[in-house]
Amino acid sequence: MTEITHRTASGVKFYQVGSLAVGNRLLPREQRAAQADPQRANTMISGHRACQGCGEVLGARYVLDAAMRATEGKLVVVNATGCLEVVSTPFPESAWRVPWLHSLFGNAPAVASGVAAALKAQGHEEIRVLGQAGDGGTVDIGMGVLSGMCERNDDVLFVCYDNEAYMNTGVQRSGATPAAARTATTPVAPGHPGNRFGQGKDVPAIAMAHRIPYVATASVADLRDLEAKVERAMQFTGARYLHVLVPCPLGWAAPSSQTIRLARLATQCGLFPLFEAEHGELVSVTPIRQQVPVDEYLRAQGRFAHLFADQAAGGRPDLVARIQAEADRNIRVYGLGGQP
Repeated sequence: MTEITHRTASGVKFYQVGSLAVGNRLLPREQRAAQADPQRANTMISGHRACQGCGEVLGARYVLDAAMRATEGKLVVVNATGCLEVVSTPFPESAWRVPWLHSLFGNAPAVASGVAAALKAQGHEEIRVLGQAGDGGTVDIGMGVLSGMCERNDDVLFVCYDNEAYMNTGVQRSGATPAAARTATTPVAPGHPGNRFGQGKDVPAIAMAHRIPYVATASVADLRDLEAKVERAMQFTGARYLHVLVPCPLGWAAPSSQTIRLARLATQCGLFPLFEAEHGELVSVTPIRQQVPVDEYLRAQGRFAHLFADQAAGGRPDLVARIQAEADRNIRVYGLGGQP
């Protein structure tokens, strides 16, 4: 395998890595990633107001292009209020090239369920419905209606783009914010080292507890895995849930060029396991090929900088150790097989 490096004026490196390139144009066309297809749906186009390096916009484009391919373009999207809606549809403009509805912050699963029921009543069961929201609209405000969608087994794929806080309104803590992270509502101060341990919700596990047909986790750092899970989800009818990690440069206090690297480190350290479940039972996991310690992931983000200050300035190696223990538990519980 040959590797060719290109360096831009800004110092950003781009790598051409032959058979390992994203999209892999050496494969037969039917096996290539949706993003490698020049005829892809381009469900979200340029002109949106997202920040440079926004993981959520990347995730949404990857998910919806894959869903459009899986449904042959027969797709309706319901989008909760949040970052993704605000940056993509400033009135009277829209960056979407797919039938798209804006719902309230907390009722996207219910609206998506209603759209699916209406299509069925009209005899259009070939048209599929996808609901999407951030972690605020999924883990917190929309938790009840998401549970209702799962209980009824409504024919909807619901996608959570998890950037681990309420980024749209000023980086406040959500139920998906990790322990010890600094946010506007979990400040760093004497006796208050960021978000508390033991809070929050594991929504993929909650969705699995409903025993719905399909649940999966995915990351913007693994395009082929993400697209495969979207396509797999579209092979089922009934309620389906996909939880996608989408780093936020603003809220995570990290360079915009590091979005994909951070998403990859989250899985490599074990804090964000990648898996699939069907009808409440785990059916596959993505093993960690080379485990990294959690501090490599945490140090790259300003929201955890206080953990690594010197002892006199309040550094907390004890909390880093607790976070490492959480990652080790994930590796053990999900059988990820990481090797230090």
